[in-house]
Formats: sequence, C-alpha cells, structure tokens
Amino acid sequence: MSTVSFNAYTALNTTRPADGAQSAGKADAAKNPVAEGISDFRTAMQQAEQSTMQTAVAGADPHAMVAALANAELMLDAAVTIRDKVVEAYQELLRMPV
Repeated sequence: MSTVSFNAYTALNTTRPADGAQSAGKADAAKNPVAEGISDFRTAMQQAEQSTMQTAVAGADPHAMVAALANAELMLDAAVTIRDKVVEAYQELLRMPV
C-alpha cells in the first residue's frame, strides 16, 4: 500500500494574511458568522480525524470516535446544504431577464 501525503485541510490553510493584518483579521472573523462556520467545520473535521487515528493506532475509546464522526457528518451535511442553496440562488439570478 502506498503512502499518500495529501492533507484535506491544506486548501483551508494555504492563504494566510500578513502578521500585521492577522490580528485585525481575527477581530473581523469573530464578528463574521461565515468565518465562524468555516472555523467550526474545520475544527469538527480535524477532531474526527484525530479521534479516528487515535482509535486505530492506540486503541482509544471507540465511542468517542463514533461521536466525533457523527458530529463531522452533521457539519458536512450542513455545509453541503448551504452550498446547494447558494448555487440554486445563483442559478435563479442567471435565469432572471434583464
């Protein structure tokens, strides 16, 4: 079996603001519900991944893994639903006569 060095969170972490603008960006992110939602989504996915790895490698509590995976699944379903609604709204705008 080959080892794949792909990290699903790389795309979320690639663009970072400069150090000077980072503190101002964090203050804006605290007020922005979209940024909070993305942060919560990323945290849920990372917790599910860590819990799964700990259960597979160290034999950690499987109940914690199931709970983390269920939370990640709910977050993913919500993200997909929101994406679908945004795409649907965009398509409706394109269909409007000018």
